[in-house]
Amino acid sequence: MSLQDTVIVVILGITAETWYLFEEAAPYLFLGFGMAALLDMVVPESKIISHLGSSAGKFRSVFKASLAGVPMPLCSCGVIPTAMSLKKRGASNGATVSFLISTPETGLDSIAITYALLDPIMTVFRPVAAFITAIGAGVANNLLIREEKLQPSLQPITLSSAPHEHDISPDCLCCGEKGSEKTGTMQQIVSALKYAYVELLGDISKWLVIGLVLAGVISYAIPDEFIRTYLGGGAVSMFLMLLIGIPMYICATASTPLAAALIAKGMSPGTAFVFLLAGPATNTATITVVAKFLGKQVAVVYLASISIFALGFGLMLDLIYFKMGIEATSIVGSASEILPHDVKTFFAVVLILFMGYSLYRKRWGVVKCES
Repeated sequence: MSLQDTVIVVILGITAETWYLFEEAAPYLFLGFGMAALLDMVVPESKIISHLGSSAGKFRSVFKASLAGVPMPLCSCGVIPTAMSLKKRGASNGATVSFLISTPETGLDSIAITYALLDPIMTVFRPVAAFITAIGAGVANNLLIREEKLQPSLQPITLSSAPHEHDISPDCLCCGEKGSEKTGTMQQIVSALKYAYVELLGDISKWLVIGLVLAGVISYAIPDEFIRTYLGGGAVSMFLMLLIGIPMYICATASTPLAAALIAKGMSPGTAFVFLLAGPATNTATITVVAKFLGKQVAVVYLASISIFALGFGLMLDLIYFKMGIEATSIVGSASEILPHDVKTFFAVVLILFMGYSLYRKRWGVVKCES
């Protein structure tokens, strides 16, 4: 076989694996974005920020900020202006950090794709672990670091007006706070659907495609034996995934296909989970903003908390699978088998159209952050 033929075969193989993963995830992604639209309509982001910003208790505010962040579908750097607005309204460093962790680590869209590409155990474990990690980091900040009392501001900031906006990835310039609440039921529905299926989808589409393609490469090109040997489980492989995940910019939804591909190749679920927990909450933009806005000590506690909880939950998850006698490779993606193939293909095609439209609007500046 010639080199050209080999290249064509490899490209076709990677494309087939990528399309397979996308088909498996598409119906659940569509459902996840629909739930995001419902959340946006029923519980406006401005209410969440205002409510949390007025919380006075060190522990109660952390708990509420962690809980509020779990279902919110904001990407890793899109959460930054929202969290800074929360801080500007008088929230403690701990509550701000908790929101910065729980929000990007999980969301309705990522929960849906976790169910599709991984399994029910991971689907439940992921948001619970994110919630506990956020609480732990927030409480640690409130207990270990003394902060000056700031005069709460009722005026939220947006990404375009936030200080040091050059530290934030330009790919996230449309995932900040949305505008004021709309009046009228029909207008609310249209606004929520536009937010979920145009703005939010546009924010993560690029990274979702990258994640799917990388997952396709892993599925097709990386030998199972390599993954089992070097990333099969244990503290060393988890620490390695932690080092890989901390500096990367990858959202919770886009990281899921990568985790699914690695687990299918023999990576332990706990090792993959370290990447799922650490990757979305830590990237260079987030770390820089935390250090500049909240202080270097807060940034250190932020990173240390995520690292400790990620490794701890990774070891715990492997123990759960071991105690239950479950082989992770045998159940990855099994949940999505309940849907007929034609249904998956239909949603995949529809989602491609939505992604193309949202990316087009974002590329040409049609979708802008409102203030």
